[in-house]
Amino acid sequence: MKKEAPSDTPGEGEEKKPLIEYPSIYTFKVMGMQEHGFAEYVRQLFKRLMGTEISPDSIHEQPSSKGKYVSVSISVYLLSEEHRRSIYAQLHQEKRVIYYL
Repeated sequence: MKKEAPSDTPGEGEEKKPLIEYPSIYTFKVMGMQEHGFAEYVRQLFKRLMGTEISPDSIHEQPSSKGKYVSVSISVYLLSEEHRRSIYAQLHQEKRVIYYL
């Protein structure tokens, strides 16, 4: 005789809570070559993706130890998981973006 799992098993049939609760401020980290204007390029990219101006206070630039690359952290206000995913999809298509988190 086949044993069936009890229907009241914890976690079964329950929706998982999202790791990020929206709306939320979310920080993206975008890395590229240390070229003149990379941080501005990222700011303009996010301005387009967000549909609003990006505050200079929301952006932090960190060059690599040898100065070849630069990491730009940018904090934005997201309303949904779909919006976060669409931004990552766009970052994936950008030629100047080497890596992103």
